[in-house]
Amino acid sequence: MPPIIAAEGLTMRFPRVTALDDLTVSVPPGVVGLVGANGAGKSTLIKILLGLLPPTSGRAGVLGLDIARDGLRIRERVGFMPEYECLPPDVSATEFVVHMARMCGLPPAAARERAADTLRHVGLYEERYRPIGGYSTGMRQRVKLAQALVHDPELVFLDEPTNGLDPAGRDEMLDLIRRIGTEFGISVLVTSHLLGELERVCDHVVIIDGGKLLRSQAVEAYTGMSGVLTVEVEEGRDVLGRHLYDQGVKVHPEGRFLIVEIDGEETYDRIRDGAAELELRLIRLEQRRHRIEEVFTDPVPPQPPSITKGVPR
Repeated sequence: MPPIIAAEGLTMRFPRVTALDDLTVSVPPGVVGLVGANGAGKSTLIKILLGLLPPTSGRAGVLGLDIARDGLRIRERVGFMPEYECLPPDVSATEFVVHMARMCGLPPAAARERAADTLRHVGLYEERYRPIGGYSTGMRQRVKLAQALVHDPELVFLDEPTNGLDPAGRDEMLDLIRRIGTEFGISVLVTSHLLGELERVCDHVVIIDGGKLLRSQAVEAYTGMSGVLTVEVEEGRDVLGRHLYDQGVKVHPEGRFLIVEIDGEETYDRIRDGAAELELRLIRLEQRRHRIEEVFTDPVPPQPPSITKGVPR
């Protein structure tokens, strides 16, 4: 499928900082995470893709439209949930979301119907007539999400949607994001600096650092199986570790676990036999998966594909 976002040589320089530095990336449809530390260039990239901020150099396209020529058409087809506080406190969620629907071109009756449906989807239907000023942080985040969805976009940009939420609120927001992609069929670009969140909900992750691309891959490629085993016994971790070391197995402790390097099928046999010989109760023996955060500790230079196709000229 064609990319929902394609950028080539995208650069954004401010007087004292370079926010984006020759960024070349192609983003597939689905739920895509844009991850980087604060100041990595995530919000700047979204503003450029929405046609709100002209880049210093380079070009990019969103849904096949050129950001330089088609900013208005892009914004008609894209929803945006900003990170910053932007909601009027003295109106209800219904009034605000209906207003945003009208701003997107929906007629009055359709705007009211879409607003009610969208507020129901985000879990605010019972509270929709209360003034937003009395809402909790989590409820305000849901209002921002609702206004991004009310005009039935093809793509939504969610900028740090879990900011300020407690653990339960983060879980609920992440569930909503996953539903947007799976049930509604809307592609999502969600920014976050919390890598564990993106592992849970995203199909693909783009990692930038200092405005440069570090990696752009499917989540499965980041979190594939590693070459080590996690071993847990009820008691006797160190005893089992010494036993395996004496047999030439590469092993080191990590918390209550042993981390064992896999050296063929016999590694499994040695762990099993060692636990049986030492009369230890084996609780866990599983191959460890990589985590996205390892990209920052041992980054691989990015090798972006040629993406001339998908970047409007």
